[in-house]
Amino acid sequence: MTAIFRSNAALVAVGVVGIVLLIGLPFALDLYTLLQVTLYVIFAVLAISLAFIWGYGGILCFGHSAFFGLGAYAYAVGVINMGESTLPFLIAMALPAAFAAGLGYFMFYARISDVYVGVITLTVTLIFYNVVNSTAGPQYHIGEALLGGFNGMPNVPSLNIPFQPDNTLEPAGMFTLCMAILMIVYFGLHAVLRTRFGRVLVAVRENEQRVEFLGYDSRLHKLVAFSIGGALAGLAGCLFTAWGNFVSPTAFSVVQSAQIIIWLMVGGAGTLLGPVIGAIVLSWLTLKIGTQQTVNANVVLGAILLVFVVLVPKGVAPMITERLMPWLVSLRRPETSPRNVAQEGKA
Repeated sequence: MTAIFRSNAALVAVGVVGIVLLIGLPFALDLYTLLQVTLYVIFAVLAISLAFIWGYGGILCFGHSAFFGLGAYAYAVGVINMGESTLPFLIAMALPAAFAAGLGYFMFYARISDVYVGVITLTVTLIFYNVVNSTAGPQYHIGEALLGGFNGMPNVPSLNIPFQPDNTLEPAGMFTLCMAILMIVYFGLHAVLRTRFGRVLVAVRENEQRVEFLGYDSRLHKLVAFSIGGALAGLAGCLFTAWGNFVSPTAFSVVQSAQIIIWLMVGGAGTLLGPVIGAIVLSWLTLKIGTQQTVNANVVLGAILLVFVVLVPKGVAPMITERLMPWLVSLRRPETSPRNVAQEGKA
């Protein structure tokens, strides 16, 4: 009961903080800072999508940027051809989810080991990157969407009010939407994990054979989780493209996949809040390092990953919840020595 109470209290605290940020930041920040914070929120959605399938489903996905890039390009192609963002927004989630379902069916029902799952997802990402990168010339297009340009697709329209193409979202509205989506995804996944499906999924991560001995289909649970993660990564790709009005083959890059993994390792792969913290903090740090011409951001991120793997293997969030908070609570409790116990007995 104590653990459940703490979990509920933590969720309430996260909800309160999220609502305060959702309402207050558009008024408190200047335009440039608000745009950067919106990008951090989008990356947080991307981090949660991998945290769900890796941290809770135990599925080693080393090429998660494949779903991110699929969502980004699906939205860009759709919105350019349709001139309105409502249907492309949905396609950007449906296409990566369908691709994840097909890929997951091949991997999970073929009983491929976890290591090979990681290798296959990474290989798929490399294939996507090379295919999209090789079609960057002006002769390649899908409908009216030219795949060339500046080695990508520039001038992609932003999100608009549903079925109102002339009423696009301003930066404040874009931040509000992204922050609301982050909160919906965070609390929605928490709700899923508390269902029977979520408990079985976590059990599959701990011991897949034992779950199957109890009569559950572990392959189906992993397939559904993998599809949900793909859909959420595609959603993040859609928001990223709408935020920057541009998409390029780097959305499929291995560097992008590596960054997502680093976010999880730093924040805590076995939590949902940890990856959010890791994505926001490390994205901010990467931006700051990028302004320094003498420092390589990838080298710094690699060093951070090495430090956390060696010294803090569970990440920041578990260290806070499992060590720091119990220690702070113990400081507020009165000491219970034998003398105090005897005196309380006499009283």
